[in-house]
Amino acid sequence: MATSQDNEGRVLEMRSIRKAYGPVRVLENVDLTLDRGEVRCLAGENGSGKSTLIKILSGVVTADAGSVSFAGRTLGADPVAAIDAGLSVIYQDFSLFPNLTVWENISFLSAVNRGDFVHRRLSRRGRAIETLKRMQVEIDPDMPVELLPVASKQLVAIARALANDARVIVMDEPTTALTRSEVAHLMEIVGALKKDGVAFLFVSHKIEEVFAVCDSITVLRDGRVVVEGPIGEFDSARLVEAMTGRSIDSQRLPREDMAEQTPFLVARGLGRRGEYADVDLELRPGEIVSVVGLLGSGRTELALSLFGYLAPDAGVLEVAGRPVSFRGQNDAMDAGIAYVPEDRLTEGLFLSQPIRDNIVVSTLDKNTRGFAINAKGLTQRAAAAVKRLRIKTPGVMPAVATLSGGNQQRVVLARWMERSPKLMILNGPTVGVDVGSKREIHELLVSLSRSGTAVMVVTDDISEAIALSDRILVMVRGRITGSFDARSVDEETLYEEVIKEDRA
Repeated sequence: MATSQDNEGRVLEMRSIRKAYGPVRVLENVDLTLDRGEVRCLAGENGSGKSTLIKILSGVVTADAGSVSFAGRTLGADPVAAIDAGLSVIYQDFSLFPNLTVWENISFLSAVNRGDFVHRRLSRRGRAIETLKRMQVEIDPDMPVELLPVASKQLVAIARALANDARVIVMDEPTTALTRSEVAHLMEIVGALKKDGVAFLFVSHKIEEVFAVCDSITVLRDGRVVVEGPIGEFDSARLVEAMTGRSIDSQRLPREDMAEQTPFLVARGLGRRGEYADVDLELRPGEIVSVVGLLGSGRTELALSLFGYLAPDAGVLEVAGRPVSFRGQNDAMDAGIAYVPEDRLTEGLFLSQPIRDNIVVSTLDKNTRGFAINAKGLTQRAAAAVKRLRIKTPGVMPAVATLSGGNQQRVVLARWMERSPKLMILNGPTVGVDVGSKREIHELLVSLSRSGTAVMVVTDDISEAIALSDRILVMVRGRITGSFDARSVDEETLYEEVIKEDRA
């Protein structure tokens, strides 16, 4: 029971929150508090109830029971009241207006919240500039947001919250698309705002960032708070075990040594003007090769060229010993190449369609005779894939949008595995995936490689590359600058190689 002294600096209090959708219990008697200037991590695997709790906090969803209070003021399911009380939620997509300028985005929420229907350009622009100065951020206030890099968009979203006098800022996976230097800058800003009394609820799957920025932790599992307390009471192992209910080794995954195979894909001097150049690459059956680089290093453009989406304008590409020149993705797919995009929500899935259809959509011919499709065969094949990839779902007919991030990623993998690819290229395979699902996806990819598939992973997660790979290539400013044996390289060595881009 909190005492009056405990509550003196309290800005947020959620008590005995319960929520169910039909027979499915999502949250059960959840308590969460935030004090002035506190940064609390809300941790848990996908499907643990974090998103529903945030929706209840922001007034978007009504709780079945329990209460939400800001500075002693009880709020109901009213988003406007929550914003007026000082809450701001920054989602992964930032919810900015791309066609408006920086200052227009920053001042928009406060203008609407105050009922300022008269366009006072000078005062609103001035308020936005003052907010950026408070954050010690230099961004052109007249720049259209659509032209900003991801890191700057994140800062504009924070500035928008501060311009509306936010006392509690919820940040949902705030560093997913940021480089290490950008993450460090963000953490500095959070630390400075914390000193000003702003409280943060920090949702992240990146364990090292949780310990770098948070003061306290609340862990949800299966809709319940399983543990909470000061950050000093936790270490990585305890936090992971609390989130997953089991101990997970964070080190390199064990795997059998494979005899060296003839390369399936070979690139010699591959280049695409302005994006990458002089790339030499060999991808062999039974091997996992990670290409590690910062955003803008050319890593994604290289992967898209290998999949036929972007045409290189220099060099030679060979598949199965024969020169190829892909005219598009269909040529690459016919050659046995699969590509799993980083943004599975917009590029990899049909969210409103059933899980079954998402899995079998590219292999319908397996269950087609003439113009007739064998629906039973499709269902059986999808059910087998769900079982094989351990996709957590009551069946194959619910919409794929109902799944957690980790399970959605497995659906994408299942679709490609139905084609029995010779080469699987994955761009950010565990972005937005919780630590338990991340490990399971890694194990799945190791198993896939050892069955004879060549695997290429594009990532900026150095620890992921070491845990998953056999060989690691570093890409800096469009060129492969180093090749490392994942069994012997350490994170610091890789990091120093990767950040040459920042220092150049």
